[in-house]
Amino acid sequence: MNHPKAEEIAVGMGHILDSPSDRASLEMIVCRPKPGERAVLEEGVLDVGIGLVGDNWRTRGSSKTPDGAAHPRMQLTLMNSRVISLLAGSKSRWPLAGDQFFLDLNLSSENLPAGTRLQLGTALIEVTEIPHTGCKKFVDRFGIDSMRLVGSELGRTHNLRGINAMVIEPGVVRLGDVVRKTPEAR
Repeated sequence: MNHPKAEEIAVGMGHILDSPSDRASLEMIVCRPKPGERAVLEEGVLDVGIGLVGDNWRTRGSSKTPDGAAHPRMQLTLMNSRVISLLAGSKSRWPLAGDQFFLDLNLSSENLPAGTRLQLGTALIEVTEIPHTGCKKFVDRFGIDSMRLVGSELGRTHNLRGINAMVIEPGVVRLGDVVRKTPEAR
């Protein structure tokens, strides 16, 4: 796989930074049943205690909790579809990012500060304060220049690697749903 180079990434940044600030399209739903496995879904169910039903979030646990249990504020991961499109190339490679929801939405902390609530299908989710960062797997799958972008000051300000969220109200989410900010926040 040829990873994108810094020059190619720079050319695509204008398109990424023009992402809508509200009323965005849900472009892919990915369930991670087991480590290393991905299932692209047309429809998913969000549950307050489980997250995305069928996903391994709860059983995988977290290094960010004292007991290694799943972190309740890292239940869901969202990534901007324009970013992953640029970094992954083919849409068939999007699931390799490890995120569950890919949407055409400005995920910057200015647009979606922690506490922002989003209507995702019939579910309500809340953006959390915990940063979503890249890892060695991200470098292996998308290249060092991609990791440099998401880890840069610009990348962190615009949450180009994505954001963490949690389910507030359960519901069903479908591919193509419009995702929108709600007036209520924590």
